[in-house]
Amino acid sequence: MDFLTKIKAFLLELFGKSDKSLEDEIQGDIDSTRFVVLDTETTGFDYENDRILCIGAIVLQNYRIPIQESLEVYIQQEHYNKATAQIHGILKASVLDRPNELEALQQLVHFLGDSIIVAHHTFFDISMINKALERNGLPKLNNKTLDTAILYKKTLLNSPLLVRKENYSLDDLADKFDISKKDRHTAMGDAYITAIAFLKILNKLKEKKGFSLQQLFKY
Repeated sequence: MDFLTKIKAFLLELFGKSDKSLEDEIQGDIDSTRFVVLDTETTGFDYENDRILCIGAIVLQNYRIPIQESLEVYIQQEHYNKATAQIHGILKASVLDRPNELEALQQLVHFLGDSIIVAHHTFFDISMINKALERNGLPKLNNKTLDTAILYKKTLLNSPLLVRKENYSLDDLADKFDISKKDRHTAMGDAYITAIAFLKILNKLKEKKGFSLQQLFKY
């Protein structure tokens, strides 16, 4: 078995599905699919030691964002990081009626249902949420996920004249699509920016041949 074959076998074992089996699982079309666009604000970037401060989640379906279908939950906690608080503005002493971590996670899981999760740099948000679920004795999320940071690259023209970045931030997408950054670095604000960016990306990808819900997972 050569090196590439070993790597492929390892990945299939790791994720438990081939591209074909994943495609077979994804049913329906983009219009009828319920997407939940989410963002988390955290005390830092350490999955083990840092905590989620706030979760913002917005429903996107049929190319629309129903304003009444959203979730914003601030989590009660003791962990506090002064440095990151300067970015997201969530202070330990803020007077808010906050659920504990378990209650907040239960709200999130109920809100998500079996929707497809969309986020910018999805791996981080899902990893933080899954670590919190694990801490509270709950199973990890098994929702399918999409990452606007990855999808955005697929909207760019293949041209030697175009200088591509290795990574595109949410600010990059907001600037590209002329999206207001008024509430940047809040969970709900970033979820909204990501949702609008996702809509813009979908509209661009629709121009590609064979565009479908299934194709989104091949990018």
